[in-house]
Amino acid sequence: MHELAITESILNISLRHAEKADAAVITDLFLVIGDLSSIVDDSVQFYWDIVSRGTIAEGALLHFKRIPVTMSCTDCGTEYEPDTETMSCPNCGGRQPLIITGEEFFLESITVEGSEEQQNSAAEVD
Repeated sequence: MHELAITESILNISLRHAEKADAAVITDLFLVIGDLSSIVDDSVQFYWDIVSRGTIAEGALLHFKRIPVTMSCTDCGTEYEPDTETMSCPNCGGRQPLIITGEEFFLESITVEGSEEQQNSAAEVD
């Protein structure tokens, strides 16, 4: 259920940036999500379709970029992607790794379209 609050935050951030850009429509959002973040793409999409209704972001496409888990062994310094059964280092068997990637979650970028007024003005200048 935490995806609802997360999705509402994504909408608020997007609307704020679109307003600064004087955008008429938000068409695409690009999200980066680490595999350890426990965020479910389908849940975010489900809530997006609800919370964006009636806003300039309604109908915007969500693009999910998943970041795999990588770790660094504190014993030998080996960087590795852990298997699903164990988090231990494949080089020395160490069991106290540092997480390097996989916990990310952020809105990388949004794509917007300007207002008709902006587009008409731009066409007139050309």
